[in-house]
Amino acid sequence: MIGDFFILALKNLRRRKLRSWLTVLGIFIGITAVVTLISLSQGMRDSINEQFEKIGKSRIMIVPGGAFFGPMSSSASVDTLSEREAELVNKIHGIELASGIISDTGVIEYKDELESFSVWGMHTDSERTKYYKSIGLLDIGKGREFKASDNHKAIIGHKIAYETYEEDIHVGNKITINGIDFNVIGIQNEIGTGMHDSLIRIPIESARELFEKPNNIDVIIAKVADGENIDDVIDEIEKVLRKYRDVDEGEEDFSVQSSAQTIEQLNGILAMVQGVLVGIAAISLLVGGIGIMNTMYTSVLERRKEIGIIKSVGARNSYVSLLFLIESGMLGTVGGIIGLLLGYGFSKVAQLAASMFDVSLVPSFGFSLILGALLFSFLIGAMSGLLPARQAAKLQPVDALRKKR
Repeated sequence: MIGDFFILALKNLRRRKLRSWLTVLGIFIGITAVVTLISLSQGMRDSINEQFEKIGKSRIMIVPGGAFFGPMSSSASVDTLSEREAELVNKIHGIELASGIISDTGVIEYKDELESFSVWGMHTDSERTKYYKSIGLLDIGKGREFKASDNHKAIIGHKIAYETYEEDIHVGNKITINGIDFNVIGIQNEIGTGMHDSLIRIPIESARELFEKPNNIDVIIAKVADGENIDDVIDEIEKVLRKYRDVDEGEEDFSVQSSAQTIEQLNGILAMVQGVLVGIAAISLLVGGIGIMNTMYTSVLERRKEIGIIKSVGARNSYVSLLFLIESGMLGTVGGIIGLLLGYGFSKVAQLAASMFDVSLVPSFGFSLILGALLFSFLIGAMSGLLPARQAAKLQPVDALRKKR
């Protein structure tokens, strides 16, 4: 019997094709926006989680200034860290290894072509080189890692080597960074993220000369020893650095965060942005739902005689109501299917556009997103048809047949 209702509902919708398509318009616009935004934000979240999984949850990052994702502390007067602070962190119980990094932007010249990229100055001793390799984002594809004696040597990202300049850069070629020559000794494996694939690493002593930072560093990265409580280690780092920098608790001019805290904060920000954007897109769904309700009310008025005939031959109120609910639900579902397909297309366009700006953006289309979009669109349609369906069910056969169509 239910199958008969679906067939009848489909025939009724096909009789009024133009009206049906105009009604569906509001639904699929809303679903398109929701699917596009959710797939992109979920893709960003998956990418971030994947990168931090490679880095590991036992990593700690220390940067100058206030919060990682918020306004700087009002007391912040120092915008760098020092090697002495990296040494102090390295001596803290629970820290396996701590290392300072100089991070800046350099103008790279190769074959008379100029481009700007991030440049990291890193320690080149064997212990810290081994630590950097353990992170998993700095693997060498061609060439070799740094040696302690290296100077004016460079390891470049995959994108810099093969996708930036007219001629590819190979191991052994010479590049110029801010006017100083460097020999390329290694090319990193492709990671798939703009930041790491467009990164240049040089020895920290070369970076001090290049960026005129004789004693300062821009970030300290540290690894917590196995079995140690990360929160306790962070508390100890903050205590030691507060004493060294002579600042009170709550007035820190530096930030200490574990990779787990960073990813939690990033996911929170993404969830909040996603919620706001989806909320805005949901307005279109509300408008679409009102459109379905209006269409179904019009349909009830036009089909009074049909309703009267159905009820006069014994159809129950619930049958009449179900017929109109199925029709409105089908309108919502069709809008959901179209919106799902368009959302997929728009997200792929966004992915392509992002890649043109060296941004990795891979939309995520999980089964839950597809099923949720279809169910939600059906429910929007069915709920919008609820009141018109009740009105149709309440019609008395005699009154319905007496009225003109």
